[in-house]
Amino acid sequence: MNFEVIITCAVTGAGDTVGKHPELPVTPKQIAESAIDAAKAGAAIVHCHVRDPETGKGARDVALYRETVDRIRSSGTDVVINLTAGMGGDLFIGPDEAPTQFGEDTDLVGAAERLPHVEELLPEICSLDCGSLNFGDGSLVYVSTPDMLRRGAKRIRELGVKPELEIFDTGNLSFALQMLREDLLESPPLFQLCHGIPWGAPADVGVLKSQVDQLPAGANWTAFALGRYQMAFAAQAVILGGNVRVGLEDNLYLDRGVFASNAQLVERARNIVELMGAKVLGPDGARMKFGLVRRT
Repeated sequence: MNFEVIITCAVTGAGDTVGKHPELPVTPKQIAESAIDAAKAGAAIVHCHVRDPETGKGARDVALYRETVDRIRSSGTDVVINLTAGMGGDLFIGPDEAPTQFGEDTDLVGAAERLPHVEELLPEICSLDCGSLNFGDGSLVYVSTPDMLRRGAKRIRELGVKPELEIFDTGNLSFALQMLREDLLESPPLFQLCHGIPWGAPADVGVLKSQVDQLPAGANWTAFALGRYQMAFAAQAVILGGNVRVGLEDNLYLDRGVFASNAQLVERARNIVELMGAKVLGPDGARMKFGLVRRT
């Protein structure tokens, strides 16, 4: 069991959830304020996407990231900023008779084009999605090839940013371990074990345990699962020695039929962790444990 737990709040994500929650953070101001509230509730780390303020769809606009990060950093609330670097991997395959006629929502760029906001803003952490994945029941494929990952990992290391290795399935973990063997990643590595995303690793404790058993000695890790499994996985992660992620990116509800805020989800996760007899670490504790370079 982990007796010193770090809570990450995934503030908004990029999924089609705007119409499903009446107060989902969309604008940089809303995202920053929700991140700050989550930090005050006990999150040591905030994981941030940005969205187009007009459409609510996930975006890669550096100006939106800049405003969001500037608002958080100037708030006087200390929190570790973790920016997604996963946007730009969406490939919508065309109809069966013309699969290379990609859908209009395709947003596919190379490794370098997924990192300009990281290069400018230098967060303490950014995500690195460690493999491609069939995403949902339609024709969306998230693309993150070995060549892309090697280039991305190399550049992130040059920037002095800690990559959070997003593991959506067993092959993702295998390749992340390969990047460690190739010395593309600094130790201690930081893994995010992601469960319940169709069609990735299921929200199953046995699957989580099998992944944890493959992690190298000294690795830091966090786990989460989507929707109704969010809090159950928070408890299970602590039992297995890991850290906790909650937030509106992964789950919209506090209770059945009751919409949550990010601060409420963090508060509930904190209560669970503390009732289990563990301590919740703050931002400085997270920096020390994860080996982060503090940014101002």
